[in-house]
Order: sequence, then C-alpha cells, then structure tokens
Amino acid sequence: MASSLSTMLSQPRIKFPTQYSPFNVRFLSSKLLEVQSTSCRRRRRTSVALRRSSTFSVRNFSQCHSPSKDQIPSLRDFIPKATHTAPASDVQSEHVMISDVMPRGRIYHETYGCQMNVNDMEIVLSIMKNAGYTESVEVPENAEIIFINTCAIRDNAELKVWQRLNYFWFLKRQWKSNVASGRSQSARPPKVVVLGCMAERLKDKILDADKMVDVVCGPDAYRDLPRLLEEVDYGQKGINTLLSLEETYADINPVRISKNCISAFVSVMRGCNNMCSFCIVPFTRGRERSRPVESIVKEVAELWKEGVKEVTVLGQNVNSYNDTSGVENSDEPAVSWELSDGFSSMCKVKHVGLRFADLLDRLAIEFPEMRFRYTSPHPKDFPDDLLYVMQNRYNICKSIHLPAQSGSSAVLERMRRGYTREAYLDLVKKIRGIIPDIGITSDFICGFCGETEEDHKDTLSLVKTVGYDMAYMFAYSMREKTHAHRKYVDDVPEDVKQRRLTELIEVFRGSTGQCYDAKIGTLQLVLVEGPNKRAPDTELIGKSDRGHRVSFTNLPIPDKVDHNGKRNPKVGDYVEVHITKSTRASLFGEALAITKLSSFYNSSHEEAVAYASRT
Repeated sequence: MASSLSTMLSQPRIKFPTQYSPFNVRFLSSKLLEVQSTSCRRRRRTSVALRRSSTFSVRNFSQCHSPSKDQIPSLRDFIPKATHTAPASDVQSEHVMISDVMPRGRIYHETYGCQMNVNDMEIVLSIMKNAGYTESVEVPENAEIIFINTCAIRDNAELKVWQRLNYFWFLKRQWKSNVASGRSQSARPPKVVVLGCMAERLKDKILDADKMVDVVCGPDAYRDLPRLLEEVDYGQKGINTLLSLEETYADINPVRISKNCISAFVSVMRGCNNMCSFCIVPFTRGRERSRPVESIVKEVAELWKEGVKEVTVLGQNVNSYNDTSGVENSDEPAVSWELSDGFSSMCKVKHVGLRFADLLDRLAIEFPEMRFRYTSPHPKDFPDDLLYVMQNRYNICKSIHLPAQSGSSAVLERMRRGYTREAYLDLVKKIRGIIPDIGITSDFICGFCGETEEDHKDTLSLVKTVGYDMAYMFAYSMREKTHAHRKYVDDVPEDVKQRRLTELIEVFRGSTGQCYDAKIGTLQLVLVEGPNKRAPDTELIGKSDRGHRVSFTNLPIPDKVDHNGKRNPKVGDYVEVHITKSTRASLFGEALAITKLSSFYNSSHEEAVAYASRT
C-alpha cells in the first residue's frame, strides 16, 4: 500500500472525474490518516486532522492562482505530510475530526517599539494558543518558532531587528551543530516570523534576505499566522501584510506577557488618519477603526477579576476613538466631529458614534476602584467634554500626553500637525484651567526637514514655558513612503541633530525637576508595583496619579481597607504617601496608610470642602 501510494505521488498530475472536483473532495475515515515514508529508515508518527466540512479547502490556494480545468491539483495537494499509513480496511464513512494532540512548536518572542506592539504580541500569543501552540520558552535557542515583533518608526529600532535576524538565521543554518554542542535545545530548525510595522514596510527586503525569515505578517493579519506557518512546512514562504478597514481583534482575549499582575494595557482602536508628514504609522497600520465599547468593558471586567488595578487604554490616536457600531449607515453624519479649539484635521469623519469621553466615562463609572490612563493621543482631539470627564472622575489619572513635536509654527506646518505654537499653548492653558493639578508629557523631534536654529530655539522655549513631567525626545530619521520622504529633503546634518537633541534634553531636565520638587510636602496615592530595585529588601515602589515614580520604606502601616490594625503593604495596594524628598526624576516619601481608591478621593474632597467653608 505504501509503495503504491508513493508511486501515485510521484506522478505529475492526476485528473479527477467531474463529480470529484478538488473543491468537493472529502476524506472519509474514523481514524487519523497515516502515511509510511519509504525514503526514511526511521518511523515517525504525526497526527493529521481535517475539519468537518461540506467542502475541502486546498492549502495553498490563498497564495496562488485558482486552478483551471486543465490544471487540477495532484493527490499530493490533498494529503497532509505524515510518515505512516493506516490499512485501507480502516477507512470508513465518517469525517476525521481535528486532533488535540497534534505536535506544535515552542514559541519564543521579542517585541520592539511602542506599547501597542506589546499588546499586539499578546494578541498573537492568544491566536497561537487557540491553534494549539501552548508552550513558550525564555530563550530563542529552545524554540521551534521565533516571533520578532518590529517597529518602523526610527532607524535604530530597525537596526536592532536586523541584528537579531542575523542571529536567528545562525540558529537555523547551524541547527545540527548547535544541538550537538548543547547550544540549542530545539527539536528542529526554528521558523522565524517577522511581525508588525517593519513587516509591512520592508516585506520584500525581509523575504529576500538569504532565507533569514520564513513568515512575514502585518499588524492586521495575525489571525492568519497558523496557516502561514503551515505553508512553511510545504516549502512556501508565508506572507500576509494586507491592511484592513475593520480588524480590531475585539473578540480576542490577549495572553498577558507582563509579569506585573496589577496593571495592564487594553487596545481600543487601531490605525491612524492624521498623515503627519514624518510618520510611517498610517502606511504600516492603516486607517483608524475602533472597537465597540461593550467589548472593551468586557475585557476590563476580566482584568478586574484577575486582580488588575490599573488599565492603560491604547491607540495610535487614542482620543480619536469613535465607536460607530450602533450608528445606522447614512450619507450624512449625525453630528460634527468636535476638535480642540484652534486645531484642524485633514481627515473628515463621516459617522460619529461614541467618542473617547464616552468610553472613559463608562469605564470610570463601572470600575470605581480601578485607575485608568491612556496613550497616545493627538492634541487636536481634546474637546471640552473629554477634559471635564477627566476632571470629574477621580479614577481617571490626572496625566495627559500632549505630543508637541516642535515649538515652531513653521516646522509644525511642514509636519502637517494641524496647529500652531500658539494654539498648542492655548490648549495647555485650558487643560490646566479645568484640571489644575494635571501632569503633562510630550514628544519632540529634533532636526526635522528645514529646521533652523530659530525653530530649535522655539522648541526649547516651549519646553520651558509648559513645564513637562516627562518627554520622549528623538533626532529625526527619514521614513520611506511618508509625505516628508516624497516632498522634503532631510537637510539637517546628523551632528547638528544630535547637538540640538542634547540641548533639548538639558532644558527638559531643568523643567521636569521643578515638577517633581513641587510635590514635596504633598500627600500622594501610590499604587504599589513591587520592591524598589535599588533597595529590594527595605523599600517598595509604585506610581502616583500623575505617573511619578514614588518609593517608600516597607514598614507596617494602618490598614483602612480591612481595619485589621497594621500590616506591610503588598503589590496592588493603594498607599497614602507623604512626599519628603525629590531627586528630580523620582519621589521618596513616608507611607501613612493602606486605603481604597474611592476612599482616598472622597476623603480629599471632604477636606477640600471643609477648608473652603472655613475660608
């Protein structure tokens, strides 16, 4: 039987009668199909499973053209790879069900770039787990599948990825000698999978890189990963970098990577419509689309059950969130899209549903003992109602990321940011007028196309004027496909970029130090995250409402939650801390009591009312 089957497989093509079209072939068996390999002396057993279906889906048709009537697939196309066959008498008139014992590879993963990439990897691991890939390893040498999730925002991130791909290529090419020497513990040469923004941007270059990579998968195609990995078994290179107008992965419960059990990230929207001239994100992650509010509330509820105390809401332009799932399709928008005063947008919103203020308000009300943060917003999407929601809900952290990118109106115009320096400063003034104790963070780019020394000085003065708690600062690197790449010249020398970046960092340090020093003598509510690495045996560390790192001595303090006298704080506790010292990068204080989120702010409100009545 094995010999005859091997002979059949060697034939170039087998034509089926019309009634057995390749799109209607069924395998009928009550046992797993097994095929004996006559070219190997050793026997291996592989579980083969076929889905119960009225039609049979040919494995590689999604990546190649549909067959013509004269080009019917051979029998080889319909038999999964395996190494042993069952007797013909075992074949019966039942479909073969999926095998739960199908051997799967161990996964190793690395992620570069923003927190959205980390969240994407959590989605990938969930998809792979549902496909039977349940085991992860800590080092690439022990993995049969290596995921590297990439970032295309700056050159440095891409260079790191190429360095790692070179090493993974070595693990593949030298697999036998690595195993023999004990360097590797993988059962077979690893499949290398490139995910994320770099996968979409450089897909052709990656696949052509001397067989470094087996699969390239873009941010909207993660559901396709199990199939793409199977393609590799059949000698193909798996690639899917198609962008989607609908994919949000709303139905997928991410596998949490972080070992921090008290905080988590929840992605609520994907893509970006802003088309800033320096940014590659719209080309690697596509257009904006938002998850339904209900799916987000459900995910946060699961996190609360798991003991999570703080959630950071994620999106490329998170405050342009727009849940239109409940909006009836029509040619005319129900209401206009409200922007921050003095700001403009190149993108027109056709349908307006539940906006970001609605989402935050819903989360804050339903989970009163959970803190909420969000990143990364765009300054154009801070209408007044969002600011008032933040003012009124104590569990929405009083911290806003407000990316400026530059302090020069001329540079901002070339960047296509949709605002001037003056409009940005007016927004800062409004925010601090509505939420007085707000912490503001930002992003800055040094040396963008055409930036002069005067433009640079405008940025330095903006930093001094605003007084940021924290900022991400980078030297500009040109990205292909962007508007700047097509229209501008990267004309600021690299040494000038680096000098301006150094000057910006120095100015920022003086500014942020004042923000930290101003907290001395105040009472802060700190969510405990774990031991302070500098003094793990004696100190704990956590974040305040504004996101400042706060450490304090680990001693027994009153427990206002359970009223059980004194105890040492533990991870996940909210602790009242009196700030006694500032290092201009972190705070140190004295722990006073363990409390609840709602209790702390109710008490603070009552004290403020009492103080106001006395004055």
